[in-house]
Amino acid sequence: MPEFDDDLAEDIEEFDVLEEVSGLTNKVTGITDEFDIAVAAWHEDGRWTLGLLPDPTDIAQMISSLKSQQTNGGAIALVSIDEEFFILIRVLGTHISLFLSDATCALDYPVAEELLEIADLPIPEDEEETTPIGHMEILADLGMSSMELSALCDDSELFPDEQLEAIANRLGFGDQFAELLDL
Repeated sequence: MPEFDDDLAEDIEEFDVLEEVSGLTNKVTGITDEFDIAVAAWHEDGRWTLGLLPDPTDIAQMISSLKSQQTNGGAIALVSIDEEFFILIRVLGTHISLFLSDATCALDYPVAEELLEIADLPIPEDEEETTPIGHMEILADLGMSSMELSALCDDSELFPDEQLEAIANRLGFGDQFAELLDL
Protein backbone atom coordinates (compact mmCIF):
# COMPACT_ATOMS: atom_id res chain seq x y z
CA MET A 1 0.00 0.00 0.00
CA PRO A 2 1.40 3.42 -0.86
CA GLU A 3 2.58 5.78 1.86
CA PHE A 4 0.18 8.51 2.91
CA ASP A 5 0.67 11.61 0.78
CA ASP A 6 2.18 14.30 3.02
CA ASP A 7 0.63 17.01 0.81
CA LEU A 8 -2.80 15.72 1.80
CA ALA A 9 -1.92 16.27 5.46
CA GLU A 10 -2.32 20.02 4.87
CA ASP A 11 -5.97 19.40 3.96
CA ILE A 12 -6.70 17.48 7.14
CA GLU A 13 -8.74 19.51 9.60
CA GLU A 14 -7.57 19.80 13.18
CA PHE A 15 -10.01 19.29 16.04
CA ASP A 16 -10.04 18.87 19.79
CA VAL A 17 -8.59 15.84 21.56
CA LEU A 18 -11.01 12.96 22.17
CA GLU A 19 -12.94 12.78 25.39
CA GLU A 20 -12.05 10.01 27.80
CA VAL A 21 -14.47 7.09 28.12
CA SER A 22 -15.60 8.21 31.57
CA GLY A 23 -17.05 11.44 30.20
CA LEU A 24 -19.12 9.89 27.45
CA THR A 25 -22.80 9.12 27.31
CA ASN A 26 -24.22 6.00 25.71
CA LYS A 27 -25.24 7.69 22.46
CA VAL A 28 -22.59 8.05 19.77
CA THR A 29 -23.04 11.67 18.67
CA GLY A 30 -25.69 13.92 17.27
CA ILE A 31 -24.15 14.14 13.80
CA THR A 32 -24.19 10.43 13.09
CA ASP A 33 -27.20 8.28 12.66
CA GLU A 34 -27.89 5.32 14.87
CA PHE A 35 -26.07 2.89 12.56
CA ASP A 36 -22.77 4.76 12.20
CA ILE A 37 -20.08 4.39 14.84
CA ALA A 38 -16.49 5.55 15.04
CA VAL A 39 -14.22 4.63 17.92
CA ALA A 40 -10.56 5.48 18.41
CA ALA A 41 -8.35 3.16 20.46
CA TRP A 42 -4.78 3.67 21.58
CA HIS A 43 -2.52 1.72 23.92
CA GLU A 44 -0.47 3.49 26.57
CA ASP A 45 0.89 2.62 29.99
CA GLY A 46 -0.13 -1.01 29.53
CA ARG A 47 -3.81 -0.34 28.91
CA TRP A 48 -6.15 0.54 26.06
CA THR A 49 -7.96 3.86 26.03
CA LEU A 50 -11.01 4.42 23.84
CA GLY A 51 -12.93 7.47 22.71
CA LEU A 52 -15.63 8.33 20.23
CA LEU A 53 -14.76 10.09 17.01
CA PRO A 54 -17.20 12.88 16.10
CA ASP A 55 -17.84 12.12 12.41
CA PRO A 56 -17.51 8.58 11.04
CA THR A 57 -17.87 9.87 7.48
CA ASP A 58 -14.82 12.18 7.49
CA ILE A 59 -11.64 10.15 6.87
CA ALA A 60 -9.33 13.19 7.02
CA GLN A 61 -10.72 14.28 10.38
CA MET A 62 -10.36 10.76 11.80
CA ILE A 63 -6.73 10.60 10.63
CA SER A 64 -6.05 13.95 12.26
CA SER A 65 -7.59 12.76 15.51
CA LEU A 66 -5.57 9.54 15.46
CA LYS A 67 -2.38 11.53 14.94
CA SER A 68 -3.09 13.47 18.12
CA GLN A 69 -3.74 10.27 20.14
CA GLN A 70 -1.04 7.94 18.98
CA THR A 71 1.45 6.32 21.29
CA ASN A 72 4.19 3.72 20.63
CA GLY A 73 1.60 1.31 19.19
CA GLY A 74 -0.14 4.01 17.22
CA ALA A 75 -3.84 4.70 17.25
CA ILE A 76 -6.66 2.83 15.54
CA ALA A 77 -10.07 3.95 14.31
CA LEU A 78 -12.80 1.32 14.13
CA VAL A 79 -15.67 2.61 12.00
CA SER A 80 -18.99 1.03 11.05
CA ILE A 81 -21.19 2.66 8.41
CA ASP A 82 -24.91 2.07 7.93
CA GLU A 83 -24.74 -1.61 8.95
CA GLU A 84 -23.08 -2.26 5.56
CA PHE A 85 -19.29 -2.21 6.02
CA PHE A 86 -16.48 -1.29 8.35
CA ILE A 87 -13.30 0.72 8.07
CA LEU A 88 -10.05 0.43 9.99
CA ILE A 89 -7.56 3.29 10.06
CA ARG A 90 -4.24 3.06 11.86
CA VAL A 91 -1.74 5.83 12.37
CA LEU A 92 1.69 4.69 13.50
CA GLY A 93 4.23 7.49 13.40
CA THR A 94 4.04 8.97 9.91
CA HIS A 95 2.63 5.79 8.39
CA ILE A 96 -1.12 5.58 7.81
CA SER A 97 -2.77 2.23 7.06
CA LEU A 98 -6.30 1.99 5.68
CA PHE A 99 -8.64 -1.00 5.38
CA LEU A 100 -12.16 -1.33 3.97
CA SER A 101 -14.18 -4.49 4.59
CA ASP A 102 -16.04 -4.30 1.25
CA ALA A 103 -14.53 -2.49 -1.72
CA THR A 104 -17.85 -2.36 -3.59
CA CYS A 105 -19.26 -0.03 -0.94
CA ALA A 106 -17.21 2.72 -2.58
CA LEU A 107 -19.84 2.69 -5.34
CA ASP A 108 -22.59 3.76 -2.92
CA TYR A 109 -20.88 5.50 0.01
CA PRO A 110 -18.73 8.65 -0.34
CA VAL A 111 -16.72 7.77 2.81
CA ALA A 112 -15.65 4.43 1.28
CA GLU A 113 -14.80 6.15 -2.00
CA GLU A 114 -12.74 8.76 -0.11
CA LEU A 115 -10.82 6.02 1.70
CA LEU A 116 -9.91 4.34 -1.61
CA GLU A 117 -8.85 7.69 -3.09
CA ILE A 118 -6.63 8.53 -0.10
CA ALA A 119 -5.09 5.03 -0.21
CA ASP A 120 -4.64 5.33 -3.99
CA LEU A 121 -6.64 2.14 -4.52
CA PRO A 122 -8.88 1.50 -7.54
CA ILE A 123 -12.63 2.01 -7.35
CA PRO A 124 -14.26 -1.36 -8.11
CA GLU A 125 -16.54 -2.02 -11.06
CA ASP A 126 -20.26 -2.64 -10.56
CA GLU A 127 -20.05 -6.36 -11.24
CA GLU A 128 -17.15 -7.07 -8.88
CA GLU A 129 -17.69 -9.34 -5.88
CA THR A 130 -17.50 -7.96 -2.38
CA THR A 131 -13.95 -8.19 -1.16
CA PRO A 132 -11.88 -6.45 1.51
CA ILE A 133 -9.30 -3.97 0.26
CA GLY A 134 -6.42 -2.04 1.75
CA HIS A 135 -3.69 -2.95 4.18
CA MET A 136 -4.63 -6.51 5.17
CA GLU A 137 -1.87 -6.67 7.81
CA ILE A 138 -3.13 -3.51 9.55
CA LEU A 139 -3.49 -5.31 12.92
CA ALA A 140 -0.97 -8.14 12.49
CA ASP A 141 1.55 -6.76 15.01
CA LEU A 142 -1.29 -6.48 17.55
CA GLY A 143 -2.20 -10.15 17.20
CA MET A 144 -4.82 -10.25 14.42
CA SER A 145 -3.53 -11.73 11.18
CA SER A 146 -4.74 -10.87 7.70
CA MET A 147 -6.34 -14.32 7.47
CA GLU A 148 -8.42 -13.65 10.60
CA LEU A 149 -9.42 -10.23 9.32
CA SER A 150 -10.38 -11.64 5.93
CA ALA A 151 -12.41 -14.45 7.53
CA LEU A 152 -14.23 -11.90 9.66
CA CYS A 153 -15.10 -9.87 6.54
CA ASP A 154 -16.43 -13.02 4.87
CA ASP A 155 -18.80 -13.82 7.75
CA SER A 156 -22.16 -12.72 6.33
CA GLU A 157 -23.91 -13.53 9.62
CA LEU A 158 -22.27 -10.58 11.41
CA PHE A 159 -23.15 -6.91 11.13
CA PRO A 160 -20.20 -4.47 10.87
CA ASP A 161 -20.54 -3.37 14.51
CA GLU A 162 -20.36 -7.04 15.54
CA GLN A 163 -17.28 -7.51 13.36
CA LEU A 164 -15.66 -4.51 15.05
CA GLU A 165 -16.59 -5.92 18.45
CA ALA A 166 -14.86 -9.19 17.46
CA ILE A 167 -11.76 -7.19 16.46
CA ALA A 168 -11.85 -5.29 19.75
CA ASN A 169 -12.14 -8.58 21.67
CA ARG A 170 -9.20 -10.03 19.74
CA LEU A 171 -7.05 -6.97 20.46
CA GLY A 172 -7.94 -6.95 24.16
CA PHE A 173 -10.37 -4.06 24.58
CA GLY A 174 -13.68 -5.76 23.81
CA ASP A 175 -15.31 -4.98 27.17
CA GLN A 176 -14.41 -1.28 26.90
CA PHE A 177 -15.67 -1.21 23.30
CA ALA A 178 -19.01 -2.78 24.23
CA GLU A 179 -19.41 -0.49 27.24
CA LEU A 180 -18.59 2.62 25.22
CA LEU A 181 -21.19 1.78 22.58
CA ASP A 182 -23.67 0.18 24.97
CA LEU A 183 -23.66 -3.07 22.98
